[in-house]
Amino acid sequence: MIRRILGAIVLLFVVSAVTFAIFFLVPRIGGATADDLASRYVGKSAGPAQVHEAAVRLGFTDPIWVQYGRFAKGLVAGSEYNTGAGIDQCPAPCLGYSFITQNPVLPDLLDRLPVTLSLASGAALLWLFGGVATGVVSALRRGSALDRSAMGVALAGVSLPIFFTGLLSLSIFSYGLGWTAQGGSYTPLQENPAKWAYDLLLPWITLSFLYAAAYARLTRAGMLETMNEDYIRTARAKGLRERDVVVKHGLRAALTPILTIFGLDLGLLLGGAILTETTFSLNGIGKYAVDAINNNDLPKVLGVTLIGATFIILANLVVDLLYAVVDPRVRTA
Repeated sequence: MIRRILGAIVLLFVVSAVTFAIFFLVPRIGGATADDLASRYVGKSAGPAQVHEAAVRLGFTDPIWVQYGRFAKGLVAGSEYNTGAGIDQCPAPCLGYSFITQNPVLPDLLDRLPVTLSLASGAALLWLFGGVATGVVSALRRGSALDRSAMGVALAGVSLPIFFTGLLSLSIFSYGLGWTAQGGSYTPLQENPAKWAYDLLLPWITLSFLYAAAYARLTRAGMLETMNEDYIRTARAKGLRERDVVVKHGLRAALTPILTIFGLDLGLLLGGAILTETTFSLNGIGKYAVDAINNNDLPKVLGVTLIGATFIILANLVVDLLYAVVDPRVRTA
């Protein structure tokens, strides 16, 4: 575990260096000067002197390794930022300041994190239990009408993009029938749990429909392979109940690949469900990333990238621990 944690820290610094190079080094290689980069953030009426002053203030005139060193120092020890009106202190971990709003990036991300956490956690529970249950039932009823219907729906769920199913569900269930909240509605959990769930119900269902379809197909394939193993026949020959054979022996062995992709999917969503948050106008990390890209606000994009990488690494770390809980063969390997 210590080795994995140290490796995760090194990986985060590698991700930060590569991302920083993409946004700040690649334009230099393409011929952009420090003044060219700064001209995006000073307005169209600014003269050459104002553009150069902004380039100096934002640090674009420094060598690229000095700029990255300043950014890396902010992550571990905090840094100072010249806003033009004064010097602001940014405590560690400092992800920098927005070039557009002059606000620190980390507090903005933390303000939007509850929305993304609520969306990802609720949808994850739905797609995990719904997808796995559907896959198990389809495997046990292989070739039946139920199996064909479930896999047909799963194929549709995998094939249809989220912006299509999201807009369609909004049109039918929200604006048409009025059963669910309209897009853009969000109530914090601590204020009103019932309203919180009501506002997120349609995004949860829409997002889980996309992921549950893949989980159902993967679970079905794993269960079909597992239920033909010798130890399954041995368990049945010993007189175990069919439910115990399926759940304790068959499903546990088939859950290892499910846990793997679940960690990746959940980590990616915690880094920002971009299409879902944009479709339902939820002010989470994903929508924050879209706005940052549209405004070419590089510190915001860099901050979202690091937050997303952190969640993915943590999710994979938790999955590695769960392997030993789900599959006893991992503990004895």
